[in-house]
Amino acid sequence: MPQSSPNFWKNKPLAALSPDEWESLCDGCAKCCLHRIEDEDSKEVFTTNIVCRYLDQDVCRCDDYANRSINVPDCVSVTPELLEDPYWLPSTCAYRILAEGKDLPQWHPLVSGSTETVVSSGNSIRGRVVCETEADDPEHHLVQWAS
Repeated sequence: MPQSSPNFWKNKPLAALSPDEWESLCDGCAKCCLHRIEDEDSKEVFTTNIVCRYLDQDVCRCDDYANRSINVPDCVSVTPELLEDPYWLPSTCAYRILAEGKDLPQWHPLVSGSTETVVSSGNSIRGRVVCETEADDPEHHLVQWAS
């Protein structure tokens, strides 16, 4: 398996990344696993603190990542094509940040060298969410911190 060059995200367009490079952009915040309510007319997105039942909340990773689209048919896989209009992704998402021509933040594991900086910077969902199997009306779970 070829090694990525340091700062590969600065030197390659998103569409040219290898599968390993693409996956390494995910910082593990799990904000993409939060349920959202979208106003289809305005494209305004309201985020809840409700997460998918397949999310392991301790490590902020999907328990069945390979089958996520089968288990949850509306689970969206982030692709370069989808990033042409990334409005629905959190503003802190590496895929969105790079698609918007910005650089990764200092807390991102590819920059900091540690996955714990996602948590210490306040960008992780860890300890802040409820599983969809235990949640009531999503409108009672709207949050601002996940935008």
